[in-house]
Amino acid sequence: MPNGTGNFDPVAAVEKGAYWQPFTATRVLQANSAPRTLVSAKGAYYQTLDGKKVFDTLSGLWCTPLGHGHPLIAEAVKAQVETLDFAPCFQVTHEGALSLAQRIADMAPEGMNHVFFANSGSEAVDTALKVALGYHRLKGAGNRFRMIGRERGYHGVGFGGMSVGGILSNRKMFAAGMMPGVDHLRHTYEPQHMAFTRGQPTWGAHRVEDLERLVALHDASTIAAVIVEPVQGSTGVIVPPLGYLQRLREICTQHGILLIFDEVITGFGRMGAPFAAQRFGVTPDIITFAKAVTNGVVPMGGVIVTDEIYKTFMMGPKSAIEFCHGYTYSGHPLAAAVGHVVLDVMEGEGLYERVRALEPVLEDAAHSLKGLQNIADIRNIGLTAAVELKPAEAGAGVRGTAVFEEGLRQGLLLRVTGDIISFGPPFISTEQELKDMMLTLRNVIETVG
Repeated sequence: MPNGTGNFDPVAAVEKGAYWQPFTATRVLQANSAPRTLVSAKGAYYQTLDGKKVFDTLSGLWCTPLGHGHPLIAEAVKAQVETLDFAPCFQVTHEGALSLAQRIADMAPEGMNHVFFANSGSEAVDTALKVALGYHRLKGAGNRFRMIGRERGYHGVGFGGMSVGGILSNRKMFAAGMMPGVDHLRHTYEPQHMAFTRGQPTWGAHRVEDLERLVALHDASTIAAVIVEPVQGSTGVIVPPLGYLQRLREICTQHGILLIFDEVITGFGRMGAPFAAQRFGVTPDIITFAKAVTNGVVPMGGVIVTDEIYKTFMMGPKSAIEFCHGYTYSGHPLAAAVGHVVLDVMEGEGLYERVRALEPVLEDAAHSLKGLQNIADIRNIGLTAAVELKPAEAGAGVRGTAVFEEGLRQGLLLRVTGDIISFGPPFISTEQELKDMMLTLRNVIETVG
């Protein structure tokens, strides 16, 4: 039991507030915590404190594509703890991290053969930004210090990721701590041109030319990197227009700017390929990853870089530390062991192929809601989708909150940001579960009105 006596009361604990939770409307949770308190999970479902079985519509937080309670992962955790529970990664190494890094490099786009481990997407992004700055400095271009993000982008909550991110609510309270020299591309979402698009919109690729405007404003010689999510996830599944990412690659190459793909959400199968870079046929200079690599069981993130970047760092005296950066838990043995099992299952059970097979099922199920009252847009790609609601007269987010609460009552754990409902179900979901998920959502929306 949590306190060793069997008398722990989670409802009372929520009310006391000892656990200050991330990205949570705390007082709303305190007012009705039982339906929101998760006590167990198996497969694609959670069990709540009030006894409700709810479908996991977002794979935890985009991070449990294999579902919950996988027996092979449990076995790997136990075996690794008994063998090598922790190993420092400064100046020594261990087989688990070495072999997982090689395996991820083998999955990555051609020429991206080097992996640096972190512990989260936020850490991976800050690592990538440091790599970009260090690379240019080593190349004799230390004047390249600017970072270009994108409006509505999410790159974690470190000061670096927050600075290049473009979600207002994540930025406004901490503006005093922003990195200098950061600018943002315009986002690509304009509902009047692309609402209810299936897959990639045909409108919007011209928005990438905004980078040329920033180059003209700042001069390319001052810009280190551009960072984008291939598919913008946390802001509500914003799908890249046809040709957008390809042209972004061309402009970055032309001006000597590094291109970073933040694949914390899209990496490891969500787009039906190991990385979204492969789905869209665009190779960046740096890829960040996290979440699905360990199925959310043990924190792990990382950065994949090109041979050119890695070789540039491998200069100077051989005894010198080439990259003064890292974390106590980088390449943790437990995370590495779980990562191997996750990749084993994905490969052995053909889950990339399964995602591609489920993509049209999710697409059809989601778009079947078109025409329902108070739905403003539906969009999808890979095993992701978003249903955007019209704001209620009482204000933005009011309808979304009501849908979240009603979803719990009807057996769905929904991810609602404002009035946008995002979907990223487990890869192990059945076709019927995806259809039922959207049928239940229909009932939820009709109930809320």
